[in-house]
Amino acid sequence: MQYNIAVIHGDGIGPEILAEAIKVLKAVGVKFGHEFIFTSADMGGYAIDKYGVPLPDETISICKASDCVLLGAVGGPKWETLPGYLRPEAGLLRMRSALELFANLRPAILYRQLSDACPLRPEIVGCGFDIMIVRELTGGIYFGERGRGLLDNGDESAFDTERYSVPEIERIGRVAFDLARKRAKRLCSVDKANVLETSRLWREVMHRLKGEYADVEYRDMLVDNAAMQLVRDPKQFDVIVTSNMFGDILSDEASMITGSIGMLPSASLGQGTFGLYEPIHGSAPDIAGQNKANPVAMIISSAMLLRISLGLTAEADAIERAVSEVFDRGYRTADIMSEGCELLGTKEMGEKIVERL
Repeated sequence: MQYNIAVIHGDGIGPEILAEAIKVLKAVGVKFGHEFIFTSADMGGYAIDKYGVPLPDETISICKASDCVLLGAVGGPKWETLPGYLRPEAGLLRMRSALELFANLRPAILYRQLSDACPLRPEIVGCGFDIMIVRELTGGIYFGERGRGLLDNGDESAFDTERYSVPEIERIGRVAFDLARKRAKRLCSVDKANVLETSRLWREVMHRLKGEYADVEYRDMLVDNAAMQLVRDPKQFDVIVTSNMFGDILSDEASMITGSIGMLPSASLGQGTFGLYEPIHGSAPDIAGQNKANPVAMIISSAMLLRISLGLTAEADAIERAVSEVFDRGYRTADIMSEGCELLGTKEMGEKIVERL
């Protein structure tokens, strides 16, 4: 079977980790008899340097013509002084909007082999945890009206507007409830309903939806409490659903209790099976080109791509099993290194995972 995958290498460590994911996907193709056709496209700082914009129209066309998209990472200090609409991250926001990718799935899994890398106490971690964070991706404060102006006294001010509609909340809510049904049937909706009007609407809509999912245990939680509970008792969570900004922050927190931000993959989805897959970490320009980056989040993102967009469950399972077996054998990158293990670089970690496949 032939599949078309758009690949965006991006900036910093993006090209390095993406190369390892492609290496793993090619090994899967050989093992299971598939042909993956990779078409390169540009976005982020690299695109700014080449075209003057963070997301060329051609890249959107390439993505729409593909079955799915694999993205490395974008951004870096080189472009931080540019106007907001020209920064690499603006390309990512436009990409999500152009491809109508409204649901971001961010699994936070603590592998039992990496318990030493988790900053939480062993009695809190136990045998590990498996949390799915569902983040609304195309609404909220990141996409609201913004600007700058002067106050009556002449002081400069700035504003960003948080806005959500009922349909936006309903569609992300259904994604979360449906996911919870396939897992442990527990859903926690995170908001700030004691302060924000958008959160009050969010909670009202989620309460209406829960009547359709009587088999799912549902609860609300304020975002400040959720941030605390993630480090106090992460095992209490199964599926978390929340807004764009809250999801961005909480998933980064969740990444650290898994041992490293280099371990968390993500999938950005629309109404169908098309999706964009990327690690949640940034471009890490301080270690770019040094063969130090952890490629596991990128590789697990490719497993999500196989399972969700291409329907290749056995193939996705094989990748995840290979990663776990590599950890069993004591191989680690620097960010998850512990005593008695063998330190590997980016390329070497990718090669070990291919060997296990």
